[in-house]
Amino acid sequence: MNRILSRLILYSDLGEDSILVRLAEIVRDCEGGGDKEALLRRTCAQIKRILDLSTACGFDENLWQCCLTWVLMTNDNSFTRTCERTGAAEDGSVNRFAENDLAVFHQLFHYDFSAVEAYLETDCFSTICHYRAIPKRERTYNRDVSAQVLRLRRALAAAENGHEMFRLVTDYYKRYGFGVFAMNRAFRIRREAAGLEFLPISNVDGVRLEDLLGCERQKAELRRNTEAFLAGKHANNVLLYGDAGTGKSTSVKALVNEYYDRGLRMIEIYKHQFGELSRILAEIKNRNYRFVIFIDDLSFEENEVEYKFLKAVIEGGVETRPENVLIYATSNRRHLIRETWNDRQDMEHHGDVHRSDTMEEKLSLAARFGVTIHYNAPTPKEFQAIVKALAERQGIQMDEKELAVKANAWEVRHGGFSGRTAQQFVHYLEGLEAP
Repeated sequence: MNRILSRLILYSDLGEDSILVRLAEIVRDCEGGGDKEALLRRTCAQIKRILDLSTACGFDENLWQCCLTWVLMTNDNSFTRTCERTGAAEDGSVNRFAENDLAVFHQLFHYDFSAVEAYLETDCFSTICHYRAIPKRERTYNRDVSAQVLRLRRALAAAENGHEMFRLVTDYYKRYGFGVFAMNRAFRIRREAAGLEFLPISNVDGVRLEDLLGCERQKAELRRNTEAFLAGKHANNVLLYGDAGTGKSTSVKALVNEYYDRGLRMIEIYKHQFGELSRILAEIKNRNYRFVIFIDDLSFEENEVEYKFLKAVIEGGVETRPENVLIYATSNRRHLIRETWNDRQDMEHHGDVHRSDTMEEKLSLAARFGVTIHYNAPTPKEFQAIVKALAERQGIQMDEKELAVKANAWEVRHGGFSGRTAQQFVHYLEGLEAP
């Protein structure tokens, strides 16, 4: 296996601690007659790593081939980046190197571990190559990753040679890209010593826009702006503001489920991370995706100045915002920053030369969102309609008048008329019907 891996060119940067490299060393040492007990311990350690990765990502059937597919899907090199943006050029010289590497992976896909198993007196490789995963709840792994890996793995396993694998892999890169952005739809960020790390959110809420009731006008405006963005047309940053529990955050989350297949990705950041915005933009500006940076429940108190980072990124800094990035924010406040009557008295009391400069400074952030969408609380009649529709979706059988009376009683005790209150009430009714 070491001799096979040594022929890799574009995909050669696997990392010294990668599973492939470690297993290749084990095969080499088995062929050289190394200590069986020590080699078996090393083998078990790598098999555990394969099982851990497979559990986290929902792999099944042939875990060895799934791991190889994972390497092809996540490797960052000049070829994968080019294919993500433009696809494989028909006469590109780099294709020769890529086909060479895919021929290597074709050999690895069908590698015979029987000699290693006989030497170590184990059947662990046969087991992972004919694996039956225990059914798991979807929230314990990333369904998108699992589906993509299994689908591509089956196609690659059926390929007759490296040339056919090259075609399958380049088609994948052109359609989805590579790395974490190819296989996941939503992310958070974490600052590491080596730079930013994008952390996939594996249990993304599966809500879709049609699931939201009572905000048709707001959804239409949000959809229009997002579809223009995905089509490469001019689109605006969006501020969704209004009453609590009216569907602002849920509307934004639904977008990534609606448009994931068209290349939409979401990065959720928090107020304390605004200083990282420039680094985030630098990481994603050359990727072949459309990113929505999502800021939930955005507001600032009088003494907070983080909004200045956001103002510079949205509009006004020397570096322009990349064309593949928009910012969508939700807030209960229309103007985002807490205002006081003292803001209107800055000339008299705080020494400003011009009246209300402090107030204008605070209002300027909200003005930089080109689209503002107001989410208002439903009327009592609209609230009843939402409750009725949600109850019907969940199969709750109850007289309409009785449902209305109980919904009104619930609303009085649980925060007023809103879609969230209606959803919580229906969940309560479902719990009553549970055995």
